[in-house]
Amino acid sequence: MMQKKRLFHFTPHWRRVLLALVALMAVVGCSPGDDSSAGGDDKSHKPKVALIMKSLANEFFVTMAEGAKQHQSEHADQYDLIVNGIKDESDLTQQVALVEQMVAAGVDVIVIAPADSKALIPALKRAVKNGVVVVNIDNKLDTHILQASELTIPFVGPDNLAGARMVGDYLAGQLAPGSEVAIMGGIATAFNGQQRVKGFQAAMLAAGMKIVDFQNGDWMQAKASTITSALITEHPDLKAILCANDSMAIGAAAALKKADKSEAIQLVGFDNIQAARELIKSGRLLATADQYGDQLAVFGIEFALQILAGGMPEDKKTPVDLITSDSLATE
Repeated sequence: MMQKKRLFHFTPHWRRVLLALVALMAVVGCSPGDDSSAGGDDKSHKPKVALIMKSLANEFFVTMAEGAKQHQSEHADQYDLIVNGIKDESDLTQQVALVEQMVAAGVDVIVIAPADSKALIPALKRAVKNGVVVVNIDNKLDTHILQASELTIPFVGPDNLAGARMVGDYLAGQLAPGSEVAIMGGIATAFNGQQRVKGFQAAMLAAGMKIVDFQNGDWMQAKASTITSALITEHPDLKAILCANDSMAIGAAAALKKADKSEAIQLVGFDNIQAARELIKSGRLLATADQYGDQLAVFGIEFALQILAGGMPEDKKTPVDLITSDSLATE
């Protein structure tokens, strides 16, 4: 009977080598440098926050970005920051793309000032499904569509209706009852623009003013200038124009100056950007509303970090104040 041939034969020397290799593999497998099991439990992980704004051609959003960068530099040990903006305030496709890019980049938080209150919701829903905390600032997302999408995204920002009503009431105090006024809104589908228009309308109607025209300037300075030139021609008795943001007010002011109507027609805005403050000081802009643009993104970032730490995702109201030549004189 033939004896079975052994396939492997380990001498004592090779047994010692094999045992040493097994021990070495065990040590490497437990090495701190292996992050395969670390995941989200890494205590040293800093949240990565993406700030997605509207047009960086608008001074308001430049100020917002600078405020966020300053805050992050002072809290560099708490979070990292990525700042994004779109070319103009109607570039919805680019803003949707930015949301998708930030999700792909693995951010923990998206703080967004949406260019449209409805169109951004599907992309933001995908972000939430990927575990991203989303906080809405500046322009509130549509409540009904959020509910229909079974989506909870907190809004951190001012009461735009109340702020515009405050500006409108101040303007009304400078006009005679029955004066003709025009209102210039932003992008028609932007909730903050809608609210500001409602606030202006409420103030004018309560004071007995005659609203003779309403048009949307799409937040744009050049378009506002064109609209204002037409308003002057179509309504020769016009006494005031209420603009839903300061960029449009600056465009309107340029058209009024060109037509030599700066003293005849009062003008108000909303945002309190530096260029508007200069117009107030010169008397070419009567008033604006300060929604603290330099802090608005910071409010959203701080709240998002609280949510990451276990806080409740609920709306938070931020301040809005009236700015006039009197208030500037006391600064």
